[in-house]
This record gives sequence, C-alpha cells and structure tokens, in this order.
Amino acid sequence: MINRELSWLDFNRRVLAQAEESGIPLLERLKFCAITSSNLDEFFQVRVAALKDQVAAGLMARSPDGLTAQEQLDAIAAQVRSFVAEQERVTFDVLFPLVAGRGVKIVQWSDLGTSDHLHLMSYFEQRIFPVLTPLAVDPAHPFPYISNLALNLAAMVSDPDTGERRFARVKVPNVFPRLVALPDGKRFVPVEQIIAAQLHQLFVGMVVEEHAFFRVTRNADLTLEEEEADDLLAAVEMELRKRRFGRAVRLEVQQGISDEMLELLVRELDVESADVSHHRQMLDLTCLFQLQGLELPALKDTPWPPLTAGRIYRAEAQDRSIFSVIRERALMVHHPYESFSSSVENFISQAADDPKVQSIKMTMYRAGGDSPIARHLIRAAERGVQVAVLVELKARFDEATNVGWARALERAGVHVVYGLVGLKTHAKCTLVVRQDHDGLRRYCHIGTGNYNSKTARLYEDVGFLTCDPAVGADVTQLFNHLTGYSRAIEFQSLLVAPRDMRTQLVDLIEHEMTFGDEGRITAKLNSLADPGMAEALYRASAAGVRVDLITRGVCCLRPGVPGLSEHIRVRSILGRYLEHSRIIRFEHGENDTPLFLIGSADWMGRNLDRRIEVMVPVLHPKHQAWLDQVLAFDLADDIVRHELDADGLWHRRGPADFAKGDAQERLYRWVNERQRV
Repeated sequence: MINRELSWLDFNRRVLAQAEESGIPLLERLKFCAITSSNLDEFFQVRVAALKDQVAAGLMARSPDGLTAQEQLDAIAAQVRSFVAEQERVTFDVLFPLVAGRGVKIVQWSDLGTSDHLHLMSYFEQRIFPVLTPLAVDPAHPFPYISNLALNLAAMVSDPDTGERRFARVKVPNVFPRLVALPDGKRFVPVEQIIAAQLHQLFVGMVVEEHAFFRVTRNADLTLEEEEADDLLAAVEMELRKRRFGRAVRLEVQQGISDEMLELLVRELDVESADVSHHRQMLDLTCLFQLQGLELPALKDTPWPPLTAGRIYRAEAQDRSIFSVIRERALMVHHPYESFSSSVENFISQAADDPKVQSIKMTMYRAGGDSPIARHLIRAAERGVQVAVLVELKARFDEATNVGWARALERAGVHVVYGLVGLKTHAKCTLVVRQDHDGLRRYCHIGTGNYNSKTARLYEDVGFLTCDPAVGADVTQLFNHLTGYSRAIEFQSLLVAPRDMRTQLVDLIEHEMTFGDEGRITAKLNSLADPGMAEALYRASAAGVRVDLITRGVCCLRPGVPGLSEHIRVRSILGRYLEHSRIIRFEHGENDTPLFLIGSADWMGRNLDRRIEVMVPVLHPKHQAWLDQVLAFDLADDIVRHELDADGLWHRRGPADFAKGDAQERLYRWVNERQRV
C-alpha cells in the first residue's frame, strides 16, 4: 500500500501540474495554483492535525503502509517543502511573467511610481487604516491570539528615546480585497504591502526596525462525543466556537524573517521548527482566485453552458411536469454537462408546489450558503407538505452553514434530524411521495454529488431519478432507519453502507474472478485507500481480471506489481471540472451481464464503515451506454492523464497540448451532439 497522506500530496502536485499546461488559458492556470494552496490549508487543518494528535497521545499504531504517525509527519514535512518550492516556481517564475505579458500584473510597492503611491496612500487612509488594530506585546499585553489562516504582519518596534523594543502584530483584515487594483484595473498590489509601507502611521514616533508576514494554520477538525451529547446541534455549535482556538499545526513565514522574530513566533505559537514553512513572496495564494473576476475572456476558459436534458426540455415545451418524465422511465442526468437547475432543482421545486405531493424527504450534506433547494423545502413545509430533512451537521467545513439551515428549516416546520450516532450521512437521496391518478407513487433521486447549486456547476456528477417501486421501497426503508429506530433492514436494489456495501462489492469482485481473463472491472472514484478493497482487487488481478481505476485523488493501491497487480491500471484525470462521480462497472453482474453502479461512496474505510452511503444499479440500456461512453473517454489512450506506476510514482501521459487531449471537452461536445439529434 502507498501511504494515504503522501498519495494526497501527489494529488496536489497533479493539480499544480495543470498550472503548467500550456493549452490551458493563463488565468485558469493561476486558478490551479490557488486551488493547491486551498487544498494544502485543508490538508494541514485535518490530516496533519490528526497525525499530531496521535503523536501527542503516544499512539504507536502504524498505517497500512507501515509508518508511524511521527514517520508520516516527517515525510510530509519533506514533501511540503519540496511542493512549496515548486508551487512558487510555477506561480512567480512561470505564470506571473506570462500574465504580465498580457497586461495583468501583481506588482510590488517598491516597483511603483509616485502617482501610484499617492493613490494607494489615499486608499489606505480611507479604507484600510480605520480597521487596523496594532497589538504590541509587553508585560501588560500578552501575545495575541492568532486566528486560523489569517494573514498577519509582525513588526519589531523600538522607542528612539529609551531604546526599548517591542514585538507587535497587525492582522490583515479580510474586509477588503487582498489584491488592491490600481486605477488601470490590471495591476494589483497585495494589501499587506500597502500596510507594511504605512507602518509608521500605526506606530507614531516609533522606529520600525523590521517587519515580516506570517500565517498560522490550526487544527480545525471537530471532536464530538456524540454518545454524550444530549443535543447534537448545540454540541456542534459549541465545537465550532472551540475550533477557533485549535492547536497551531503550521506556521508560514516570509523568507528573510529574522531569527529573533521567528524564534518568538515559534515559541508563542507552540510549534516546532519542522512546522515552519518559508515563502519567498506572497503567502496564501488563494488570493489568485480574485483574478477570475477580470473581464478578460481570452485568458479564461471558453464557457460550456450546461444543457437541459433532452427529455426534460421536450417536457417543458409541452408544459408537462418532471414527474411525467420520470413516470415514463427513469431519468439520468450528468452534471454540469447537463443542467442541475433544470433537473434536480426543478424536481424539488415542482414537488414543493405540486398539490399532489404529500411528503418530501432529503439528506443534506453540503447545501451551500445560498441554497435554492433549501428554500424550496421551506416553501413546501409552509404550504403544509410533510417535509423531513436529515441535515449532516458534521460535514467538514460546512458545519456552520448546515447549522444555519437546520435552524431555518425547523422554524418553517420541517422535521429536521441529524442522523445516527457515530455515523456521517453522506448519501445523496431524495424521496417524494405523490398522489398520482393511479395511486401513491414514490419518486426518488439518488446522486453522486451534493444538493449544492454552486458546486453543481463545477463538480462532475451523475444523478438518477426514478419511480421504480423497488428503489422507492429501499429509499423509504433508508429514511425510516435514519429518522426512526430500526435495525434489521433488507434492501432489494440499493447497496447501503455501512450495512452491506463492502460485502456486496467484494462479492461482485469475487464473482468477476470466476471469469478469469474475461473478467473486467472499471471503477471511477475520488479515492481508493481501503486495504480490504485493495486486497480484493489484487486477488482479482491474480485471477486474470483486468481492472481499470480512474481515481481523481488518493490511490493507495500499487498497480503493475509482478505477481500482485499486473492487470491493474490506475489513472487520474483533472480538468476544469472536479471529477466527482463514482461509477462502478462489472463486466459480469447479475445474469452475467454488465452491472453499473453509481452513488456517493468512495472505496475508503470511512465511506464503507463509518458513513451512511448509497449506490444504485443503473439498468436501462441507454443509461448504461451513456456511462460506457463516459468511461471510454476517460480510458482513451490519446487523452491527457496521469498514470500511477508500481513504485507509487505518477507520470503525465497523452498529447503535449492539453487542449488536444481534454477528456472533459470531448464529453461536453459529445453531449452537445446528442442533444442536437
């Protein structure tokens, strides 16, 4: 097995590699640099923090690849140093000069002339100075609390009369843009440089001997003792308040910071030297997302407008409801190539307003801060429809948003529940019960992605809408289990974790093994880190089964190892959309015909053992043909991808020009062609 944390760092390197693809527009390439910075923040807040907790607790357990927590931290520190150096090379040495050649520049205060300085000084006095709070450290003022991920300016200030020296900290507020535009609208100055140039206004009469920028990352994972929490909602709110004071796990500093100032920060923040990351220019490259707002279409991706699925489009033209479409036969939609708003959102919206609808039940994992779907549910409840929503309060970094929606839904009369003790509910399911002309009918949506209108425009996902009685019965059982109190549940068609999904998947793999070299398994996943699933695939490979894995992120399995995994291939595909769907294909399923599964679960221990997950079989030949085409694009030899070798190394493959081998563009054009037919 490959170490999970190091595999994740390899994934972030593949994201950074997108920034060097010459076939991608320049501002999009800068966006990938920003993504890697955001990714690394989350990695430290959660994964590194968890390892540090293990070390602090004295746990000596080894990961599946044989490393202790401390050994993993040592390896991570070395990899992160290398990554930061590469990230800065790509950003500052490659991309900044290229975008400057197109008129967009991130400029230094020292490079500006008098007129620009006067403009920025005026901006400082009007917008910045009033909200700054310099905090000195002295016997009456202890070292201040440093917020998680906040950008800070450290200064050493002395009194010219007494020679007394003090350390001071100035937090860079986030109430104004990080990159401040100059009058031409194409040159930008980092706001921290403007503040640094005006420090004399903050420490009047003092001598600012030196200054440096720094940033702290803290443990941001929630620690909930659910069994002891009388009120899970209140417990999550309390943990969110405590999160602000999590232990520091990383200190980012500007290169050139004095030893004196660095030692003070390390001591006061209680971090180790291995936790310090040195940066030669800007800290926190997530500010580069700001450049996406520039009206420079030549430097950005050509838009791919989502299409309304053909059957929905024709129904709208005939003024028919989406329920009539689903009643004809199941509907599969592929986002964002096909519109989320005209399918899933429309499904919930029509259910909210339809007088024939009697109840709506939904799982809510990441709804987003401005959720049309949540508003539809509130409208339905206010109209008198029985609405029940399972809100997953422990969806990492969306806890506060979900608490807010839970409160709003409850106020509207929605029955809000928070799932099962010890398990996250990660399944994406909706159940609408409707009184049709021929009796009650259950309409279901099962998806691979969240009910989030914003991310549905950026994440590649598959949704399945059906009124099949067997699926409806299973989804009903699932919701009864989640909202009520039950144990012995048998599902007719769904694969549900943690109850039996793992066992069923392993059974399907072993069934494929009986066909020897005629066996074929294809799995498109976000991540594969579960040792049990890896072992099952190793056994399949030994039996001659060909296994193709398309894993966007982590993959701990080693392909191509003689005597172990010769018949396993692993590739990763990145592009403008985040590949998020889980699609599993077994060549020999029930009745030895191809079996397709879609759903919410990756092949990781947390998904299979500690979460409520759902996968549903896709049975209609047209839907299967669609999924086959998706997998065919992803497995083609002439697309740009990264392939994993037996030594755990990833290699870029495909055309030198990304635009000539973009699997996502091929799929988008194929979807467009189908809609024209």
